Amino acid sequence: MKKIMVLTGSRGEWGYIRPIMRLAKTRDDVKIILVVTNMHLLSSYGSSYKEIENDGFTIDYKINMSLDGYNHITHAKSLGICLMSLPDIIDVEKPDWVLLAGDRGEQLMGAIAASYTYTPVAHIQAGEVSGNIDGMARHAIGKFVHMHLASNNDAFIRLKKLGEESFRIFNVGAPQIDEMVQSKYTTIKELEDKMHVDLSKRYVISVFHPVTEQSSKAGTQAELLIKCLNEIDLQKIVILPNNDAGSTRVKDAIFNNRRGDYYIYSNLKREDYLGLLKNATFIIGNSSSGLLEAPTFCIPSVNLGRRQEGRCRGVNVIDVPFDEKMIKEAIDKAMSKEFRSYLDLNCKNPYGDGHSSERILDLLMNTKIDEKWIVKKLTY
Repeated sequence: MKKIMVLTGSRGEWGYIRPIMRLAKTRDDVKIILVVTNMHLLSSYGSSYKEIENDGFTIDYKINMSLDGYNHITHAKSLGICLMSLPDIIDVEKPDWVLLAGDRGEQLMGAIAASYTYTPVAHIQAGEVSGNIDGMARHAIGKFVHMHLASNNDAFIRLKKLGEESFRIFNVGAPQIDEMVQSKYTTIKELEDKMHVDLSKRYVISVFHPVTEQSSKAGTQAELLIKCLNEIDLQKIVILPNNDAGSTRVKDAIFNNRRGDYYIYSNLKREDYLGLLKNATFIIGNSSSGLLEAPTFCIPSVNLGRRQEGRCRGVNVIDVPFDEKMIKEAIDKAMSKEFRSYLDLNCKNPYGDGHSSERILDLLMNTKIDEKWIVKKLTY
């Protein structure tokens, strides 16, 4: 039996790994060691570890790492706490693989801990770009890991350009698309009963995170977003940001400037979020969901600022800077029947076909680890 250790610290990458864990539960030749940390354990961010348990998964280890303050200093020190805890877990469990996902700091700590203990480590959504320190973390992770699990051809090519050996790179797609293709999302009727919101009326989803190197501007940026949303006659479903530097400013801007029908959540179950996304008029903010998940449902995505800069995107994405006039024009386009009709005919998701989890698990189970895999060589 092979043991795969999985690390998750936020709702974002939980969506990446849950389909793989569900698939692993159907097999008797693999054991998942689940390590949960950071936002999942914070009551102020929805205590999303409970969602993991309600999904039927056992949490083997919890790492409480997040220091209050949510600024650059507390962020960096919190990551140090995470790193101090991981080698002991690896030493006790001795996994065959450590499986990481995405670009957040705790995933970088997982890559460091695994590589320095000479434990094979694989990385979901390797090689992509994003416009802040998370992008730097993603490529730093790439230098520590032994297997790159790219989600599109753009990332596949970039990993080769970064000097990674070809035999380590696989274009498997994005596993979070799997559950969408399999229709694993909550129905509108169930959502209305649960959320007490009349979803027969049109609504927009807003997810806005602070860009860490622009954290001092996060409040002003969020205030502009809310000002533009106040002027449209749609219900607003707002999901609060990650606990990055600047998140308090974003929250304050939302609560202090909203006008009209706002429904605000610190966290939503993934099935509930996908059900809302499928039936939304559009999504706005700077979440990767607008690029990775929205195109599967042909949902327009108004993408603000630089957080997703340079990342692969579909025709559903409307990129705009923080300019009031341009944001309003983008919202008008996203709400138009013409644009929605165009997406119904032309929108395809560049991130996968719904079978990524199978490819990833097969690679982890069937790859024979030897010195060639453990000892990395750069091609440049």
